[in-house]
Amino acid sequence: MIIIFIIIIVVCFMAISFKNKFVVLLSRVKNAWSQIDVQLQRRFDLIPNLVETVKGYAAHEKGTLEAVIAARNQYVSAGSVQEKMEASNQLTGVLRQLFAVSEAYPDLKSNTNFLQLQEQLKEVEDKVAYARQFYNDTVTKYNQSIQLFPASLFAGLFHYVEEPLFQAVTGSQEVPKVKF
Repeated sequence: MIIIFIIIIVVCFMAISFKNKFVVLLSRVKNAWSQIDVQLQRRFDLIPNLVETVKGYAAHEKGTLEAVIAARNQYVSAGSVQEKMEASNQLTGVLRQLFAVSEAYPDLKSNTNFLQLQEQLKEVEDKVAYARQFYNDTVTKYNQSIQLFPASLFAGLFHYVEEPLFQAVTGSQEVPKVKF
């Protein structure tokens, strides 16, 4: 009887320990995502100024400018983490196209305001890349913790599920093509 009681106590302590571990790791995942969100918000705050600066020089690039605004708005209206990831990736691609378009306008490339905005956006993009890496590292650690035995038994019992990694969209490594 004492052995059964000791086994029950040990299992209860294990359950409490694993539950606490899952709570801490999931909180870190949520915090890592919020860091991406903060950097993306900084990026979105820069976009209207960037678009307005480009508009003055590249009036006939209306489609590209509209695509930038549409991608920004898609992120703002995204509900889930997965939708936000997809919208962020789409915006990254559209911004690459915008900067490729700017190459065709020497006056725009030398505009001080445009250069400052471009530098600020570059800094934010670097921070977004770091935040994504941190998020993926945190999610990987969390996902591993709920998959490893015996923790996986308790993860299922407490309804902890894997979180998605932030992945680049297909074709994001390609150089944008600009046609006039």
